[in-house]
Amino acid sequence: MSQYHVLIPSAGRGSRMQSSRPKQYLPLNGEPLLKHVIQTFESFAAIGSISVVIAEDDQDWQPALLAGCQKTRVLLCGGATRAESVLNGLRALNTQVQARDWILVHDAARPGIDHEMLLRLIDSVGDEDTGAILALPLADTLKRAGTQTTIAETIPRNHLWQAQTPQMFRYAELQSALSHSIEKQPTDEAQAMEWMGHHPKLVQGSLKNMKVTYPDDLQVVAALMQMSQS
Repeated sequence: MSQYHVLIPSAGRGSRMQSSRPKQYLPLNGEPLLKHVIQTFESFAAIGSISVVIAEDDQDWQPALLAGCQKTRVLLCGGATRAESVLNGLRALNTQVQARDWILVHDAARPGIDHEMLLRLIDSVGDEDTGAILALPLADTLKRAGTQTTIAETIPRNHLWQAQTPQMFRYAELQSALSHSIEKQPTDEAQAMEWMGHHPKLVQGSLKNMKVTYPDDLQVVAALMQMSQS
């Protein structure tokens, strides 16, 4: 039977956060963002292992982040881009996972992931499916900017979704897709799979699963997480 493994690329600097520390280590409700992510997967019974990919020269990593963890390991093979970090992580797992095992790639800066979303994602994928990602249908009207921040056109939002994570694919297929597309730098795993001719499923995510990117995002996601627990 196929197993489920989590890969968390965590080698980015998050320059848009305007912080001296990478955003995955910033505090949220008393714990680093990354700690919230790890704890959610640690407590989800279906997950067999969790691998956090960090840069070899990461000065902010603290062993205390793994206090009480039973499934989580650290891989010192982070790359210059997200795609490189994920591919390096997959290669490092070569002897520890099977070709048809499922890999759930999740952003280190999405601390709002919960068990309900994980169940939706896993339950949506059958044995013959390529894989799936969490995502949200776009609610706002989109504008494409022209010169000097003027509107060039309005883009219909019908059939448009905002990608989230985890993004879940078979180990061998995902590694092959990233290996073939790494030079083109896919922005997420689903894009690499699309370039190989696959059509991943879209599974309803949640606003709570937003990615912390800008300084104000910390307060927003903290409030959303507290609301969901009340």
